[in-house]
Amino acid sequence: MTVFTESELREFWKNGQGKLPIFPAGTRFSASAMDFIRAQEIKILYDTNDNPSTNLIAGQPTNMGQGWDKPGAFPVVLTGPVPVCYECGQSLFTKPDHMTQIDAGHFGPKNSPRLIFRGRVDSLHSLVMLTASIARRFELPELALNLDTLAAYCREIISAEYNLRPVSNLIMMGKNEEQLHDISHWPDKYLGVPHLVPGNYNHEILHWLNMLRSHSREVEIIALQAFSPTDSDRSGVGTSLVHALNRLSSAIYVLELYFQIGKLGWKVTE
Repeated sequence: MTVFTESELREFWKNGQGKLPIFPAGTRFSASAMDFIRAQEIKILYDTNDNPSTNLIAGQPTNMGQGWDKPGAFPVVLTGPVPVCYECGQSLFTKPDHMTQIDAGHFGPKNSPRLIFRGRVDSLHSLVMLTASIARRFELPELALNLDTLAAYCREIISAEYNLRPVSNLIMMGKNEEQLHDISHWPDKYLGVPHLVPGNYNHEILHWLNMLRSHSREVEIIALQAFSPTDSDRSGVGTSLVHALNRLSSAIYVLELYFQIGKLGWKVTE
């Protein structure tokens, strides 16, 4: 399987003057390459002799589920103009220790609200991956795979914040984000069980999942602090980030419910 990076796509694209090739079926793109495809509304075509149903329009693969649901990759090294200071507007050829890159064109202080938010999502992502690793240790591969999807969604949230674009919709276990939200609110209606309150008698995995859920709610609050709906979020990006985190916490709670009722490889015994 070939993975193309943003810089490779830009070489083909040549600021709109070039032409992208027809890619082999199964080709994947790095996270920043996917952002570039969406931003330029590029239509990616696959070799129809390999698989006639693999077209990608504006970054949305039709045969591979959500474009964000893939393994993580180290970010592509950015090229282009020298980033400037977010506060003073001056070009920075060397990054000061107290600053880091807010986006492709700006450095900012590490305690800026956006960077605090990004760091908290990064921590949440790490915790999701750790929980997936523990699930595998308990021989719960189905749970681990769903956690892998949620880890990928954390990476999608970070990518959306960095590029100031809306977050893609969450899909897990074949359910869209609104279905997951409904199940999390009315488990008695959809699963025939009341709301779950973990106790000291529950399986260790349930407590890891509950920790994930509570952390995601905390990050949702940080998002509201970083992107005020009334002033700094006129673009609507912050609203999208808050919505994504809200649905992420719903998805985690759904995993808790499914695990507890024995639908994820473990059954409660009396």
